[in-house]
Amino acid sequence: MNTVNRARQALLALSAAGVIAIGSLGAATQLPLPSASAAQAPTASYSAMALKQLNTFYKPALKGEFPGNAAGFVVGETKRSEVIEKFGSPDVSRTSASGFDSYSANMGNPGYAMSYNAAGVLKEIRYFGTNVERQTNIGGMTVAMVKKAWYTPASTTTIKTGNSIQTKLTYKRGAYHVEFIFNNSLDLSHINLVKS
Repeated sequence: MNTVNRARQALLALSAAGVIAIGSLGAATQLPLPSASAAQAPTASYSAMALKQLNTFYKPALKGEFPGNAAGFVVGETKRSEVIEKFGSPDVSRTSASGFDSYSANMGNPGYAMSYNAAGVLKEIRYFGTNVERQTNIGGMTVAMVKKAWYTPASTTTIKTGNSIQTKLTYKRGAYHVEFIFNNSLDLSHINLVKS
């Protein structure tokens, strides 16, 4: 029994020595760790990708469409049943006739919210972008970028909801409006497409 206890004590001592040695090695070796701000800082390539994504909205808006997964859905023409046929049942269904069906962003696909008129025809599409690498998408779009790429908006409005204040930049695209809803000049909440 004494031999077993001595063996346990020897193993414990070796284990403690190993932890101390590894801890000393870690303290002696300065490993550079990325800072949180460096990991999220926008780069020129992220900005270029966000600008490219921004410009994909320009031409489809003339036909009442958004690019990507929502291509083919036309504001003022597409029925709710057609959206559900393509996207499936919404993740969150509207709770009133004027409410929104919401589709969450997942697996690199952007999030959307769709609103319909009393006849069940698409009246508004909201684009929320992707969650993964958001800075290369809607998260990288700024007020300055939108104004530089799309020039002066037709109107700029302030939206107040409770304590929240947002800025809406509205651009006319034929018979439609594209609305950029910003939480601040660097934080784009979502993009709306509505009929004029």
